[in-house]
Amino acid sequence: MRTIILLLFSNIFMTIAWYGHLKYKDVALWKVILISWGIAFFEYCLQVPANRIGHGTFTAAQLKIIQEVITLLVFAAFSVFYLKESFKWNYAVSFLFITLAVYFMFRNEA
Repeated sequence: MRTIILLLFSNIFMTIAWYGHLKYKDVALWKVILISWGIAFFEYCLQVPANRIGHGTFTAAQLKIIQEVITLLVFAAFSVFYLKESFKWNYAVSFLFITLAVYFMFRNEA
């Protein structure tokens, strides 16, 4: 559970670093890059321990799939509530397919 919580918070930082500046297009690009890089530092401070703690309980591939699903959930909320973009039906279908990927990743094959 600790791994999931760390991945959740790391993805919040990552999403802010990568997409938060889209509301501030009047700010010089070099400033946005430096600010985003500073925010991303905190993402790494959470992401690296999450992977280290989780590896052994999860395989590297499972950690990556978990991280991608969390990223999409965080991004979906961020784009709707912060960027005020609509969430379209085809986004939901795409997320469903990724969720199916999680199912197959954790399915035990005999």
